[in-house]
Amino acid sequence: MTVRRNVTPWISVALVSTALLTAGCAGGKGDDPRPPAASSSSAAPHGYVEGAREAAEQQSRLLLNDPGSGDSQVLDLITGDVHSTARVAGAVRLGTDGRFGYLHTADGTHVLDSGTWMVDHGDHVHYYSAAVRDLGGLPAAREAQVRSDPAVTAVTDERGRTVLYDRAGLEEGRITSLRTLPGTHTGAVVPYEEHLIALQPDEDGTARPVVLDREGEPVAAPAAGCEEPRGDALTRRGVVLGCADGALLVREEDGAFTVEEIPYDEDVAAWERATSFRQRPGSDTLTAPAGDDAVWVLDVTERSWTRVETGPVIAASTAGEGSPLLVLETDGALHGYDIATGRQTARTEPLLTAKARTGRAPVIEVDRSRAYVNAPERKKVFEIDYNDDLRIARTFDLDMKPVLMAETGR
Repeated sequence: MTVRRNVTPWISVALVSTALLTAGCAGGKGDDPRPPAASSSSAAPHGYVEGAREAAEQQSRLLLNDPGSGDSQVLDLITGDVHSTARVAGAVRLGTDGRFGYLHTADGTHVLDSGTWMVDHGDHVHYYSAAVRDLGGLPAAREAQVRSDPAVTAVTDERGRTVLYDRAGLEEGRITSLRTLPGTHTGAVVPYEEHLIALQPDEDGTARPVVLDREGEPVAAPAAGCEEPRGDALTRRGVVLGCADGALLVREEDGAFTVEEIPYDEDVAAWERATSFRQRPGSDTLTAPAGDDAVWVLDVTERSWTRVETGPVIAASTAGEGSPLLVLETDGALHGYDIATGRQTARTEPLLTAKARTGRAPVIEVDRSRAYVNAPERKKVFEIDYNDDLRIARTFDLDMKPVLMAETGR
């Protein structure tokens, strides 16, 4: 596949090293996140977080909600324990930033601390777990979009107004607003490299990416446009913004920001464009439905799109890095596809009831070794080993319908 690469440099921006990412880190192996012993009995261990327990492996949990009954639970994937939380009825979406869950309702956005998260120091990772906590509500309703980094949480409402919240405050159980950004934005505002990546509407209807400082002031502007923007994703290569003709990749390197076009290699009808992305957090491989019977796979490293023909799609995702494309189809089964060839490689038994295939769409959550599929009508969550021909590794039986689901701790 031949892809045009058009890179637009932006003005250089001096970046200040984040204390969270550098303080107290002397290095370590990526596959050995265990902290070294403290130098004395009174010294805090490397990576210490007050009130949390550090572990050598990922501490994944699933946030679950039934909008009809309002039942909300947190399923601990390490212990299998289930924690009940505050009832939240009428939720239309459930999002997460890796630790906090955001249940979007007509009356506002309810925030739940799942009590599990990771801190990525680049050459090694720390995994933490703590108690589940209910934080209350944000004054941003069902259309709100929430994006976070270690310092701030950006909440953009349906009018394009963005409010920044103190991420450290959320971690301590407080919802504290820092400021409202000036102007309005199209789509989500994404915290990235101590700045904010936003799309600002232009007079001709085209949205243009801009880099803002944490006060909301522009510090860099490209000569690039994004028509009909829909969808965004954070990868190790930068921020991906979905556009009518493909995607834009916003990157920072050596204090300068660039924007790069990743176009489709052919004209794509509006109803077949990628408008929402799914991925394993940290992965540079994104998926998105391509109409009713296919899936787009965007390899951000290679700057290339691949269209995989499948059966009728309910949900799709992949772990990337040579893993199969996972597609939940209207037959109720999870299917695995080889991304390079498009060939189907595996298929599960039907996981969903007929009713669930026509209602609110289940999702596929993917981490480094497993995938999870929620089956609301059966009151189950299935754990899939996608590296072993989609073997069903575990089945979690629940006392609620897990209509909405999101994984944290990744």
